[in-house]
Amino acid sequence: MASVELRNVWKIYGGKVQAVIDACWKCNDGEFFSILGPSGCGKSSTLRMIAGLEEITRGEILFDDRVVNKMPPSERNVAMVFENWALYPNLNVYENIAFPLRVRNLPEAEIDRKVKWAAEFLGLEPVLKTGVKHLSGGEMQRVSIGRAIVREPAVLIMDEPISHLDAGLRARMRDELKKQVAELGVTTLYITHDQVESMAMADRIAIMNLGRIQQVGTPLDIYYNPANEFVGGFIGEPPMNFTLCELVQEGENYFITSPSFRLQLDDICKARFLGYRGNPKLKLGVRPEDVLVSLTPMPNSFGLRVDFVEPQGDRTIISLQMNGDIFLAQVLGDLRPEVNQTVYVTFDQRHMHFFDVETGVNVLYMS
Repeated sequence: MASVELRNVWKIYGGKVQAVIDACWKCNDGEFFSILGPSGCGKSSTLRMIAGLEEITRGEILFDDRVVNKMPPSERNVAMVFENWALYPNLNVYENIAFPLRVRNLPEAEIDRKVKWAAEFLGLEPVLKTGVKHLSGGEMQRVSIGRAIVREPAVLIMDEPISHLDAGLRARMRDELKKQVAELGVTTLYITHDQVESMAMADRIAIMNLGRIQQVGTPLDIYYNPANEFVGGFIGEPPMNFTLCELVQEGENYFITSPSFRLQLDDICKARFLGYRGNPKLKLGVRPEDVLVSLTPMPNSFGLRVDFVEPQGDRTIISLQMNGDIFLAQVLGDLRPEVNQTVYVTFDQRHMHFFDVETGVNVLYMS
């Protein structure tokens, strides 16, 4: 196994297109580390540089504190699992797993030992002699992993390995993949655009957008302490609500105001603003589960009109009219207001976020 570190890494195509911009992060030895971001953000360029398939424009990539910029792919001991799995349809499961070992001209006895070990580890023993075109999607994915791990790689890279599966199978494969990688103990880089996959599986996440790393942290840290507006809006389902507001101080009291509300900040939230000297015009971010809804007035609440009600079993998503925009609330239980009804709303102030209107930076971010 190996740690993987990027130090000020850039990838520029044709001298103009900046695919990766000054990337800095470190995946520790044995860690499950996810690179998460929308399509075109630079994830694939990053993994290709790590694997040695793309040259680095600037910066350094290190395996176990050793710079590998000039090291060819064959010497980096990296194995990759792709979205399409790239299995050989004319070969059975055994031969697909054995293929990278045969390319290296290993003795037949060693090939057999490694293939059978991988098959036992992945639960593929009953289908070893089966052609891959007769396998289920989950079995084909395990064959792809088996072909990667028989090489005993120092680093395992998975590039959108389950993104094309249907929702039910994808959920099962998330659990299975996490368990397999944990038992294997190999350093794993998991590339995906699906924030649910990253949140469910990764030890830590590096979020990318437009070639830049936005934040690196544990799933819970990123969820509860987003560094900027992009991270806050990208992580979470339903997504975070945003609305413009103004911070107002009246004596010892602090309020946030907009055309739709005037909320007094509690002592804990007020304390976070005591040293703030920035622009009082801010963008408020609140996750739907932190929007508290009642059919009757509550302390420090305000009225909003219901635009739509979406029951989802044990929870209900309520769309509210806020400053001309839609503001989502997620409530548990049997609260079911009527469309156009006025309900009363306040926020869980422990989980309110405030972003600079110009830069999108979380003005209360705790690094």
